[in-house]
Amino acid sequence: MKRLAAGLLIALALAMVAGQFLVPARYDQQFRESTDALPGGDHPLGTDELGRDRAARLLAGARVSLLLAPAASVLAIALAAMLGLSAGWFGGWWDRVVTTLIDLMISVPIFLVLITARAVLPLNVSPISSVMITFLLLGLLGWAGSARVIRGACQTHLNSDYILRALASGSSRTRILLVHLLPNLWPVLRTQFILAVPGFILDEANLSLLGLGVAEPLPSLGSLLKELTHLPSSANWVGLAAPALLLAITVGAFEFLLPPKEGAS
Repeated sequence: MKRLAAGLLIALALAMVAGQFLVPARYDQQFRESTDALPGGDHPLGTDELGRDRAARLLAGARVSLLLAPAASVLAIALAAMLGLSAGWFGGWWDRVVTTLIDLMISVPIFLVLITARAVLPLNVSPISSVMITFLLLGLLGWAGSARVIRGACQTHLNSDYILRALASGSSRTRILLVHLLPNLWPVLRTQFILAVPGFILDEANLSLLGLGVAEPLPSLGSLLKELTHLPSSANWVGLAAPALLLAITVGAFEFLLPPKEGAS
């Protein structure tokens, strides 16, 4: 299943890169003579109420969500690694400060913090600025859970036999950190990254559903999902449901990339 999931994500990435060749229309181009058109040769997923090609908007929305969510995850995991690793490494009062901060961040639902932070910031910004603001907030606010895991893993490794042997052999703390500890923490960092990406994609989708995410006319998977409200009265159920299907496939693919749990068959 891991290979299938990786293959799906690679195929999606290639489709995003080659989007302009697959669907020549621009995501903001209007075909006024073909508004609310059903899927056909010129428009594989039909058009929306403004005459914009749904396939072009789906590829552009996927490009926004699926390229910037990993970028936000990199930022979040970098912050989590910096705080979690330093707390486990130094211990003492710094560990207590970081642990208190982690507990505070986890005790408040991140989505409520995202809504509040995004609502305070200006909403009448350019589409590119709205993308940067949205995913910067995701990265800056989404580190706490990963930091707790990294801190615990760091403390576990510091008390392990191979670290104690390295200390007994006279290895410096810098060598222990760079040569012994960080390589053994890499699987934890990788797993936390894979966990963060689908979470950030869903957070962006929820923000966009509330009108607080990526600004029009630039699409994202979240803003495209808003059009599902037209599904009961529209004959183009394929075009309307495509973003939800793509979102489900993408999130599911990332879940299958996770390593199996201990004890799982």
